[in-house]
Amino acid sequence: MKLIFSTIIILHGAIHLLGFLKAFEISYLPQFSCNFSKLSGMFWLLATILLFISGIGFIKKENWWSWLAIVAVVISTVLIITVWKDAKFGMIANLIILIVAVVSMQTDRFNNKTETEVAQILEHTKTINITKVSEAEISGLPEPVKRWLEVSGVVGKEKIHAVWLKQKAKMKMKPEQENWNDATAEQYFTVQNPAFVWKVKMKISPFIKIAGRDKFINGKGEMQIKMFSLLNIVNEKGTKMDEGTLQRYLGEIVWFPSAALSPFITWEAIDSHSAKATIDYKGTKGAGTFHFNENGDFIRYSALRYKGNEPDAERVEWVIDVKEHAVMNGIKIPVKMTATWKLDEGDWTWLDLEITDIRYNSTFRQTPLLKQQRG
Repeated sequence: MKLIFSTIIILHGAIHLLGFLKAFEISYLPQFSCNFSKLSGMFWLLATILLFISGIGFIKKENWWSWLAIVAVVISTVLIITVWKDAKFGMIANLIILIVAVVSMQTDRFNNKTETEVAQILEHTKTINITKVSEAEISGLPEPVKRWLEVSGVVGKEKIHAVWLKQKAKMKMKPEQENWNDATAEQYFTVQNPAFVWKVKMKISPFIKIAGRDKFINGKGEMQIKMFSLLNIVNEKGTKMDEGTLQRYLGEIVWFPSAALSPFITWEAIDSHSAKATIDYKGTKGAGTFHFNENGDFIRYSALRYKGNEPDAERVEWVIDVKEHAVMNGIKIPVKMTATWKLDEGDWTWLDLEITDIRYNSTFRQTPLLKQQRG
């Protein structure tokens, strides 16, 4: 698709050069029935230059290409109108270029907004005093939680205060959906002030792409899902969303287990293989149950979460099941998991994900986004 579009924009620019050649009588072009003034010829040349430069910018993935392309399209449209009979089909190319440029602009805007939110949650992590997890600190936890932390390998290691991870996933947007949609995601967490930003890209079809962002910052949750980073599919926030995103954060601390020692989390033993956790932060409160196997590995998280943000939305059981564990950066974590809504009409497993990379604390500063910010 990128090759096709770059060909369209460069070829469209080359065609505009004919207007310049016609106006200055450099070449005889009988296909143009009207005469071109030298002033209009200069504008045809300008459109050519702008389209060429924006096309090169598109190929090189420069953020400015879309702005230049829109200026070129405006000039081109005016020129085509003046010679409509001979050049009207050029409007098709202009429309294609305009659509792609607008989508690109909105994608950049969406990405910049997400990067600002990530920078916001990471700001306080620069001055954190790093300490290590001690045996004494975990001694007061329920036995299954204590064993989980021991098995995960966090005891004696630095407490995790910042996390970056990358996921590949398959998703289903509706319970009745049969086929999976492929997706990739990045997520940032902070522990001292519980927060996360999750950014996902999903392909619905070769021509339809979805961009989403879920976040919990300063005790508030918010979810946005956009088609082409332009059209809102989901744009939700409110008290129910606050609770649900905090419960999500709670369930995902299994990727950075030392967060179980957070002062905002309290634990209550249920039996030898499960414990209930409650997290309370800045007026938002949520709870969930952690389940462990005989070896002490985390295997399931369940919580009663609001399914939706409507006034009549009710809490429904939401379950994370672990399919595989692995040791990454010296810590044993679940790396393959599914997420399921337990609905009256049947289970809706909407997410099947795999952690492909995860970094903590000092190595965290080597993530792509932070490299870009420092550059």
